Amino acid sequence: MATQPISDASFQEDVLDSSEPVVVDFWAEWCGPCKQIGPALEEISNELGTKVKVTKINIDDNPQTPSKYGVRGIPTLMIFKGGEVASVQVGALPKGKIVEWIEGSI
Repeated sequence: MATQPISDASFQEDVLDSSEPVVVDFWAEWCGPCKQIGPALEEISNELGTKVKVTKINIDDNPQTPSKYGVRGIPTLMIFKGGEVASVQVGALPKGKIVEWIEGSI
């Protein structure tokens, strides 16, 4: 299962109302580190497909959600469980560390 693009409009349904844990990648087209972790997130999404949903929200196109959750730097990864933020990770990490963080948070 590939990463799922989401928006301010779909955030409630795709993330907050989700029955499974959701990883949200706050990113932007111009962000080098965001592009660095993109392929790893695709692989993680495929590998952990049944355990967690991996989503991406472009902060330039969707300014409300990052503002609401206090995103100050990107990439910022957040795990939501039951409509609440369970864990936050700021900055690019190697794939193994991202997997470790996700599995430790869900």
